[in-house]
Amino acid sequence: MSQQRPGPGSGTPKRPEPALAALPREAPPEFPDLPEATIARLPEYLRALHALSEGGHDTISSEGLASAAGVNSAKLRKDLSHLGSYGTRGVGYDVTLLIEQIEHVLGLTQRRAVALVGIGNLGHALAGYAGFGSRGFRIAALFDADPARVGELINGLVVRHVDEITEVVHEEDIAIAVIATPVHAAQHVTDRLVSAGVTSILNFAPCVLSVPDGVDVRKVDLAIELQILSFHEHRKASLTALPARPRARRLGLSNGRVDDGRLGGEAVGT
Repeated sequence: MSQQRPGPGSGTPKRPEPALAALPREAPPEFPDLPEATIARLPEYLRALHALSEGGHDTISSEGLASAAGVNSAKLRKDLSHLGSYGTRGVGYDVTLLIEQIEHVLGLTQRRAVALVGIGNLGHALAGYAGFGSRGFRIAALFDADPARVGELINGLVVRHVDEITEVVHEEDIAIAVIATPVHAAQHVTDRLVSAGVTSILNFAPCVLSVPDGVDVRKVDLAIELQILSFHEHRKASLTALPARPRARRLGLSNGRVDDGRLGGEAVGT
C-alpha cells in the first residue's frame, strides 16, 4: 500500500483536495446562446412591443403579444424564456422591461452605423427611409461608382465614390453594410467592404456572395418572395379547381361493395 509523504516542514498530512462537485459552479454567460429561429422572431416581438408601448400599454399577456407579433403563444413563451423572461402569472410581461431585454440582446442599445452601397432607385429609397433611426440604426455613409451619383446630397449625406470605402468605414466605425448594387458589381463591392473591416452585410443584389468566415450575410430578394407567394396562389387555385369526389368513394364504396369491418368487404345486403 502506498503512503503519501508529508510536505517539507510539515508534521501533519496534507488535507485532501475538495471534491469537484463541491466547487462553486461557473456562472452562466450573460449573453444567451439563441436558436437562429428565435433570433429571427425577436425583431417582430420588438416591433409589436414598441407599438404597445406607444399605445399606452404597461403590461401584455403572452397571448396578446403573440397575436400582435403574428406568432404562436407557446413559441413566444419559449423564445422569451431564452432571455430569462417568463412574465408574471395573471399579469403578463412588463412591456418596457421586455423592450430593454430584447434591445440588449439584439445590440440595439447604441445606434449602429451602416454603410449603403448603390444609390440607384432602391438605394435612393433606402437612403431616405426614416425608419432606420427608430430601430437603432443610422445611415452613416453612402457610396456609388456612377460619377453622376457621386456628390449628390441625400438626407444630409454626400454620396462618396466606392474607392473611399476603406477610409470612410474606418472613420465612421462601420461594421454593417447594405448592398443595393447591380448584380455584376455586388461581389466586388463585398470584397472591398470586407477588406475595410465590415463584418455584416445585408444584400439586395440577386446573387450569392462569397465571404470569409466571420462575415454574416443576409439576402433580401423581392423576386424570390414574390415567387413563393405565386406558389401559394397557384396551390389555392389548384385546390379550388379540384372536382368533387364521387359519393361512393367518399362512403368507402368500391365496385358496389363496402368494407363494413367483415373480412373481404362483403357486398351490401349479404
